Amino acid sequence: MDTSESSTTEPGSSTAPAPPRSGWRGWAMDTRPLRIPAYRRLWTSTIVTAVGSQLTAVAVPKQIYDITHSSAWVGYASLAGLVPMVAFALWGGAVADTVDRRKLLLVTNCGIAVTSLLFWAQAAGGLDSVAVLIVLLALQQAFFGLNAPARNASVARLVPAAELPAAGALGSTVMQTGLVAGPLLAGTLIPVIGLPELYLIDALALCVTVWAVFRLPALPPLGEAPARRAGVREIAAGFRYISRHKVLLLSFLADVVAMVLGMPRALFPQLAAQTYHSYGEGLALGVLFAGIPVGAVLGGLFSGAFSRARRHGWMVIGAVVAWGVAIAGFGMSGSLWVALAFLAAAGIADMVSMVFRGAILLSAATDEMRGRMQGVFTVVVAGGPRLADVLHGTAGSAFGPRATVAGGGALVVVVMLGLAAAVPALRRYRI
Repeated sequence: MDTSESSTTEPGSSTAPAPPRSGWRGWAMDTRPLRIPAYRRLWTSTIVTAVGSQLTAVAVPKQIYDITHSSAWVGYASLAGLVPMVAFALWGGAVADTVDRRKLLLVTNCGIAVTSLLFWAQAAGGLDSVAVLIVLLALQQAFFGLNAPARNASVARLVPAAELPAAGALGSTVMQTGLVAGPLLAGTLIPVIGLPELYLIDALALCVTVWAVFRLPALPPLGEAPARRAGVREIAAGFRYISRHKVLLLSFLADVVAMVLGMPRALFPQLAAQTYHSYGEGLALGVLFAGIPVGAVLGGLFSGAFSRARRHGWMVIGAVVAWGVAIAGFGMSGSLWVALAFLAAAGIADMVSMVFRGAILLSAATDEMRGRMQGVFTVVVAGGPRLADVLHGTAGSAFGPRATVAGGGALVVVVMLGLAAAVPALRRYRI
């Protein structure tokens, strides 16, 4: 293993941040973290799995619908995946603070790969069992819940603190690209090769991730951390830690405000059918779902300025407010292409918020708490949009989709500015 990989960015590390870039390159994506071999391998593996995971994300609901011809069963399966993911993300965060994170990543990535192989086996064998699909989905999401906190918390041990926003932008851009390219690729491949092969491609892609994690340096708890079990007490300690550190609490609340009040995806089908039907309902629906991820990718490609920002708290506040304004504008749009522009702007704001919230969580928390912070982060990121689906779906039926979307965006602005005014910790936070 390269000697440059064995160093970490904790105090006493020999890894120093590269000098900031100037000129036009200062606006392009900051790729300085990729000079670190361990992070470069981890990020490269994410390129493959970001697309591969979306193949399975499309294949599972498609297979369930083909078996049942019921969208309700597709929804039940989504809920069945959410519950274990939430539970194991909270527990996995505590585990990540007590063990070598590299070993935990190896075990969980292997587990995810095995579930993908089992998805392939049941599809190739023509099992046609919704119960089996739901069990496999729950198992896969449990492994993901264990994996995500350790993976995210490891970045701060591989990348200098000054480059955490750049690393966040690199990772988020890849994931958002996967959200766009993966479903498009799945839709193209299903008529050609069929569902079983989509699962198999995902399983093979995960082998790249296992190899990248195997090449990481050891990531045990730092210092003389006492041996402890990852139980309810440790999970509760993580929540107490958040309550005592207002900047962390506000970073979580900012995402809850943006996603729960301002994520309108549950209303996209109704808007496509009623407001933008003149463009073609299918085209309109595709454009609406692609708008935010496309904006996020564009934001990532021009994220070089993120590395120069030091007032991370203000960046989060500004990004959430910009998200609310863009969503309100989308709700008032009568033209599909104006709506796309507002959704893309919202995606850019979401990327900025995601990058700086992630940087705050990695820099403001101590290493012994980072796993638990990332566990809560995983739950908030996954759970917020699902709560938004319920809220917006209900409100849209009562007040109409456009009024609901515009009102939700306006609420995001008002509530975020109110939180920022009431609790100065986030405004004052800088590195």
